[in-house]
Amino acid sequence: MSEMIEPGIWQEVASPFCGIASDDITIKVDGMTVTVLENADPIVKAGFETPITDTSPRIKGNKASLEEAISFITNAMRESSQSVIGGMATDLNGARSVMALADKSNSTIDHMNSDGAFRNLLVLQDTGWMNTTLTEVRNRVDLLLVVGSDIESSFPRFFERMVWNKESMFGQEIESRQVVYLGKAPSGNASTSPQGKKAQVIACDDNDLPEVLSVLRALVNGRQMQADSVGGIPLSELSTLAEQLKQASYSVVTWSASMLDFDHAEASVQMLCETVKDLNAETRCSGLPLSGKEGDTTANHVSAWQSGYPVRTSFNRGYPEYDPYLFNSQRMLADGEVDTLVWVSSFDINRTPPKTDATTIVLGRSGMIFDQEPEVFIPVGTPGIDHAGRTFRTDSVVAVPLQKLRDSGLPSTFDVLTAVEQAL
Repeated sequence: MSEMIEPGIWQEVASPFCGIASDDITIKVDGMTVTVLENADPIVKAGFETPITDTSPRIKGNKASLEEAISFITNAMRESSQSVIGGMATDLNGARSVMALADKSNSTIDHMNSDGAFRNLLVLQDTGWMNTTLTEVRNRVDLLLVVGSDIESSFPRFFERMVWNKESMFGQEIESRQVVYLGKAPSGNASTSPQGKKAQVIACDDNDLPEVLSVLRALVNGRQMQADSVGGIPLSELSTLAEQLKQASYSVVTWSASMLDFDHAEASVQMLCETVKDLNAETRCSGLPLSGKEGDTTANHVSAWQSGYPVRTSFNRGYPEYDPYLFNSQRMLADGEVDTLVWVSSFDINRTPPKTDATTIVLGRSGMIFDQEPEVFIPVGTPGIDHAGRTFRTDSVVAVPLQKLRDSGLPSTFDVLTAVEQAL
């Protein structure tokens, strides 16, 4: 838990921005200004240091009181035939308030990161998977296979905290760990060991990954291939990789579904997950999907607890109804099926709502700039800065506590949506 060690200086602060919930950050708070002093990365630094530039709600571009804005939202949702609560970039309590309002207003819920998330969720629903935790990776991994993802660009401290940590619980020689990239090459040097050992890279195009992963699974299972290369990769390289995985004591296969941006990527995720299962017949291997940005893991957990389904669930019939195609908010907006959009984005000023003819209401971080001014904009507090909260990290096993660091006077997403729900 974070603590203030002297006036304005906080230590052991957890990040709601990085997905892996780095909890060793030192923060300085001077009035409304937040500065990261230690253990910053570009994502964490931008997240904490975004300045507050506006604090008053707006209705049709004009300054309004919070009560007037809540009244406008209440009336819009009361008159709506098909409303969507999208974005859903908030903390655990914020997600709970989204669910309560959706239930009360017969709305559909969807998260801004759902396209990537469903590449994993569809696999989990269909055939299941065998996954591990960040702590297990930190203490046990001896071979890390990174598939189709430049993870250090989106999770900059992953290698520092989970792979090249100074020591493990079980006396493993950290330098002996191997890192292999299959698909994309790393964009920086985070995957290089402290002693300078670089990651092995087996490069191929995204479009070739489905075939490459199918062949890798076949090789893991001892099948003979009648080919010299697959996707531009010599078969001998894939055979060596298959043997490395089989000989490892605790291998981990990791990927970021948001980066697997090609048709039917969920089939490739499924192939990965089935390969992990196959390896466990003789050794220990686990998957590690990397996500947790913009509260996407939290949103799906809260939705599953309360409705039995992940996001892309509709309450339009008076009960939860799940369909990842029909209730895809992007498709619904593009096809003109939505008359009211409530967009929640409390972490990143750049994650603004899509352009739409629907009445648009934004609960967003202070400083958002819109191409098209929404009917209502309410600047809300950021969890872990302006109010306390909880958020799930990528491995889903820990709800990280977030501390309030300053008194900005901004309401939380929970405060606003609960007020609307109670007024309906």
